[in-house]
Amino acid sequence: MNTDNTPPRVTESKSYAWLVVGLLSVVGCLNYLDRMMITTMRFSIIESIPMTDAQFGLLTSLFLWIYGFLSPVGGFLADRFKRTWVIIGSLFVWSAVTWLTSYVTTYEGLLATRALMGISEACYIPAGLAMIMDYHKGATRSLANGIHMAGIMIGQSLGFIGGWLAETHTWNFAFSTFGLIGVVYAFILLALLREAPREDTEPAGATPAEKKVSFIETIKILSANSEYLKTLLFWGTGGVVAWLVVGWLPTYFKEHFNLSQSVAGVYSTGYFHTASLVGVIAGGLLADRWSRRNPKGRILVSMLGLSIAAPAVFLASSTEALYPALAGFMIFAFFRVFLDANMMPILTLLIDRKYLATGYGILNFVACLVGGVSLYAGGAMRDMDINIAQLFKISSGLMLFIVFMLWRLKPGKNN
Repeated sequence: MNTDNTPPRVTESKSYAWLVVGLLSVVGCLNYLDRMMITTMRFSIIESIPMTDAQFGLLTSLFLWIYGFLSPVGGFLADRFKRTWVIIGSLFVWSAVTWLTSYVTTYEGLLATRALMGISEACYIPAGLAMIMDYHKGATRSLANGIHMAGIMIGQSLGFIGGWLAETHTWNFAFSTFGLIGVVYAFILLALLREAPREDTEPAGATPAEKKVSFIETIKILSANSEYLKTLLFWGTGGVVAWLVVGWLPTYFKEHFNLSQSVAGVYSTGYFHTASLVGVIAGGLLADRWSRRNPKGRILVSMLGLSIAAPAVFLASSTEALYPALAGFMIFAFFRVFLDANMMPILTLLIDRKYLATGYGILNFVACLVGGVSLYAGGAMRDMDINIAQLFKISSGLMLFIVFMLWRLKPGKNN
């Protein structure tokens, strides 16, 4: 073991840990940008490759289904093999597939590339977050995770670039450009990204066969952990909240306040996502500081955020005045993501680090499953003329349920 604690070496180690966060934040941005931009160039693609609205919707749904179902497998690969291999390999393959999409000329070809993208992208998020946890222990863990989440949010927000490039050039040009950017960045990571040392949690004298746990055995181990099962419940509930509010907010602003589509879009995305971007970093920073004084600090910060977000969205959906409603939804956006910033750090308190990426992969699967169901349920409720404000009030109650589940968590000794 290296016992050299001289300041230069410590500084270098800390600096590289933050460099890893920066490098992976770019990967997270590309991960969501590459998957989201197809929705912003719908008209350009349909003009080039004729298809029905249902067929175009299937392009997104197929990606979501495959991505969700394979996320636990991607996490298992990151737990079993070197995370650097999984991260760089995932980035290279999905970027190559993005580039390949620019040469597709048939609907079947688009379906095939979206399926391949779902397979390759499923490997990144669990591996990337687990690597950040490997490099950031204790005092910087939540902030590091929050910065990475901010990178993902930026990628979501930049999806419009695909539509802009499709209009000014062609949709093929957009896929080709970002595909090549990702491929080049994969080679940059190959030169800069190093594997973090993992603590040996195996019992002394364990044989290689005992150290290598199969995917099914890993699932069984996680399923037997009652604290982990609680996270599946409240994370899935959080997904319902996100889809209810984020998915219906543009429609709510347009109809409730008689705004134009463009103005409603600015209020429901521009202000909203800016508040979320700041909130996810603030939530991480606050949790790191609180955890120095209280082992459950990250859980308490998440509870605090949701305890403020719940009444904020309730009051925002109860007023007839535009600007108080906007303020309420921005407060909701800022504080709700405290849980997002701390979910992976909380997971490190509950499960063995050997299964960390797999555990988050399963959470990712649950989020995708909830997303798919919510997309359908949202349309069904809309057909039933259900008041959107009532949906927002339901989300307030769901957030209080999450607070209750967080309060019942009993961290182990994995932190």
